[in-house]
Amino acid sequence: MQGLRERILSAIPFLFEYMLIEQPPKIFRMLYPDAMWRIPQKNKTVYLTFDDGPIPDITPWVTDLLEHYGVKATFFLVGDNVRKHPQEFQLLKDMGHTVGNHTFNHLQGFKFTAEEYMANINKADELIHSPLFRPPHGHLTFRQYNLIRQHYKIVMWDLVTRDYSRRQNERQVFANVEKYVRNGSIITFHDSIKAEKKMKYALPKTIEMLLEEGYTFQTL
Repeated sequence: MQGLRERILSAIPFLFEYMLIEQPPKIFRMLYPDAMWRIPQKNKTVYLTFDDGPIPDITPWVTDLLEHYGVKATFFLVGDNVRKHPQEFQLLKDMGHTVGNHTFNHLQGFKFTAEEYMANINKADELIHSPLFRPPHGHLTFRQYNLIRQHYKIVMWDLVTRDYSRRQNERQVFANVEKYVRNGSIITFHDSIKAEKKMKYALPKTIEMLLEEGYTFQTL
């Protein structure tokens, strides 16, 4: 069983990037059973999240948009970005958003030992101070997963928009949300330079669509 689990884990980067990334299938969720993937509620609810910030050119635009619609979100932050951009970090907290840990250097877990990876997370936590952790790219070895979950709540996603992908345009990014969103979805956008154009197109359309469909937004 352990060998099968590790073979599946080694296939995740390819499958997430090329085939299955918008909504991870049950088999991947079963690999990390204590992680948050989806939180269905009695009433239609979604959880809007952002990865890779804070970025001065992007994050304030996102917070202004969220303020316009009265929406709060959860931001998974790269520790080195927090170090370089403390004003944007403080802005997120002042505006009532939730923050989470996304490692200090945006590390891909498969390239590091569990101890090295955990040390990088803890370095980020010295600045971020959050019990929430999301692994960049969703990459975690099983040993890393077992170590991290003793100290943090691991948050994955139910729907990733692919706003960062060179293989999708902005209309396809919004179409991903239309197709896969459901009650309890943890939705992932990116407040990053790489995702800026597609995110700025798809995010307001996503919020408007979900509000019109009777969804409420909650933070994690």
